[in-house]
Amino acid sequence: MEIAMERTKILVVDDESRMRKLVKDFLQKNNYEVLEAGDGSEALDIFFAQNDIALVILDVMMPKMDGWQVCREIRNYSRVPIIMLTARGDEKDELQGFELGVDEYISKPFSPKILVARVEAILRRAGKTAAGEVLDEGGIHLDKTAHMVTIGDRSIDLSFKEFELLAYFMENKGIALSREKILNNVWNYDYFGDARTIDTHVKKLRSKLGEKGEMIRTIWGMGYKFDPDEKGAEQA
Repeated sequence: MEIAMERTKILVVDDESRMRKLVKDFLQKNNYEVLEAGDGSEALDIFFAQNDIALVILDVMMPKMDGWQVCREIRNYSRVPIIMLTARGDEKDELQGFELGVDEYISKPFSPKILVARVEAILRRAGKTAAGEVLDEGGIHLDKTAHMVTIGDRSIDLSFKEFELLAYFMENKGIALSREKILNNVWNYDYFGDARTIDTHVKKLRSKLGEKGEMIRTIWGMGYKFDPDEKGAEQA
């Protein structure tokens, strides 16, 4: 008698059936359970009917409702990791995706093996933390297990990547971190973009942290440093 093991569930959303099949085949070979949607409206129906989807792979250009709209709707209710697929190479699209809380952004055509590697990296980082792991620096309280950040009695709503970025900064307080090092540790793959990816995330993160954002210092020509002794650190 075979015992069915619970498999990680991924929602693949693309109006091209061939693309869905390609992605689905590779994910299933790596033991993921794959749900499919052919347009944005169907994607939302499936997403909200399930309560255990671990990651969404979302095409930008689709009929009825495009990927941006789907992403906005999901982000109103969930921090589930989202990978956006697009045929465009427009930098504005990429920046818009990060502003909406997209975790990865992959342009077509792409290697399915690379896509699977990025899926695995995101899920590994999302589930790798030990129970009860908490960081407290400069009045910022970060709970890795609950995936929550609070300042005083105020809860800070961060995207998956913003949370990972803040955790990495806090774990390396007082250390100057190059953009390359941040990409390798937070994005967890060799990123073939430019430094604006990090700069966009840092800008958003600083804004959400309010005065605490001043603790993330820019090291000109290099990267960033999290310094709890900076202005705002003494006020919890």
